[in-house]
Amino acid sequence: MDNPTVKRSERQIAANIFKGSLGNMIEWFDWYVYASFAVYFSVAFFPSENKTAELLSTAAVFAVGFLMRPLGSFIMGRFADRHGRRACLTLSVSIMAVGSLIIAVTPAYRTIGIWSPIILVLTRLFQGLSLGGEYGTSATYLSEMASPKRRGFYSSFQYVTLISGQLVALLVQIVLQRLLTDAQLYAFGWRIPFVIGAFGAVGVLWLRLSMEESDQFTAKNKKSKKAGTLTLLFQYPKQFFTVVGLTFGGTICFYAYTTYLQKFMINTTGLNTRVVSVINFFALLIMLILQPIFGHLSDKIGRKPLLLWFGIGGTLFTVPIFTLLAHVKSAWAAFFLMLAGVVIVSGYTSINAIVKAELFPTEIRALGVGFPYGLTVAIFGGTVEYVALWLRAANLESLFFWYVAFATLVSLFVYWRMIETSHVSTIDADDVAQSTEVQRG
Repeated sequence: MDNPTVKRSERQIAANIFKGSLGNMIEWFDWYVYASFAVYFSVAFFPSENKTAELLSTAAVFAVGFLMRPLGSFIMGRFADRHGRRACLTLSVSIMAVGSLIIAVTPAYRTIGIWSPIILVLTRLFQGLSLGGEYGTSATYLSEMASPKRRGFYSSFQYVTLISGQLVALLVQIVLQRLLTDAQLYAFGWRIPFVIGAFGAVGVLWLRLSMEESDQFTAKNKKSKKAGTLTLLFQYPKQFFTVVGLTFGGTICFYAYTTYLQKFMINTTGLNTRVVSVINFFALLIMLILQPIFGHLSDKIGRKPLLLWFGIGGTLFTVPIFTLLAHVKSAWAAFFLMLAGVVIVSGYTSINAIVKAELFPTEIRALGVGFPYGLTVAIFGGTVEYVALWLRAANLESLFFWYVAFATLVSLFVYWRMIETSHVSTIDADDVAQSTEVQRG
C-alpha cells in the first residue's frame, strides 16, 4: 500500500505552520477590530446619552457573537474531521472576510434606523460561526503538522497569531488616532480597519489553498465513517469535560487582561484613550514573544507545570493587579500591572491548544478540541466585558476581580488533577499506528 505519511523537513513544516497561522491572525484581527474600535463606533449603532450604556450595547453584541461559536465549532469541527483541516480553514477565513466587509459598509443608525444594529448583530453571529470553527481546526492542524519533539513550540503559534491579530488591530488604531481627529474617527475612521481585514483575508485565502493536509487526517479520517460525529465524541466524556475545565479560567482571564482591560483603563483608571492603546500594544507585544518561549519550555518540562503557573498566579494576583490598576495615575504603572497579568496568562495561552489536541484521537480531534472549547468560551469568555461593565454600572466593580480569580481557581483544580498530556499524547499514538500500518503494508 502507499505510505500514508510524508517525511517533511523542518522548513516544510514551518511553511505549513506559517500558512495556517497567518490565516488565524487575519481572523482574529477581524474579530478584535470590533473590540478595539468599539469606543468609536458604539454611537453609530447604539446612540445614547450615556457612554457606559453605549459600551454595554456593543459589549452585548460582542457576547452575542460568541454564542455562535459552539455551533460553529460543531459544524466546522465535524467538517474538518470528515473533509480535511485545510478545507475547513479555507472556508472559515472566507466567512470572516465577508462579515468584516459587511460591517465596514453598514450605514449608521441615524441613516437606516433599527436596521443598523440588526445588521451588526447578524454579521457578528456570522463571524462567530467562522471563529468557532477556526480555533479547534487550527489547533488540530498545527499540532498534527508539528514535529513530535517540537509540538509545544509550533502549536504556541496559534496564540502568537491570535495576539498578532489583536496587536495589528491596536496598531491600526494607534496609526488612525495619529492621522485622524477624534471627530473623523467617530464619523468614518472606524470603518477603515474592517476594510483592511476583509481584503487581507483574500491573500490569506490563497495561502491556505496551498497548505498541505496533515498526515493524520489523510491516513485515518478518510477511512472512518464515524469521524467527526457526536456518537464518537460521546465516547470521550472525560476528555470533553477536561477541555471545559481547562478553558473556563483561561478564557475568562485572557479576555479580562487583553480585551476588557483597555476599557477598564479608560473608564476606571481614567487614562487617555490614546495612551491606553500604546500600553496595550507593548504589553501584548511582550505577551506574543512569550508564547513560543513558553511553548518550547513545555516541550522540555511538560505542559502541566505551565498550567499550574497560570492557575496559581491567576488565583493569587488577579485581585491585587486590578485593585492597584484602578487607583494608579501613571501610564508606566498601568503598563507594568497589565504586563504582570499577561505574563501569568501566558502559562495557559501558550500551550492550551496542544494540551487539548493531545487528548483526542485523529478521528474526533477537531470536533473534540473545538466544541467543548466553543461552549465554554461562548458562556464565559464572550460575557467577560458585559459582566464587568454591568458590575461597574451597579457600583460593584470589585466583584469582577474576584469573579476572575475564582474562575482561575476552578481551573487550577483541573490542572492539578489532570495527566501530563505530553507523556500520553494521542498524536504520538496515531503516529505509531501509522508507522505500524506502513510496515504491515
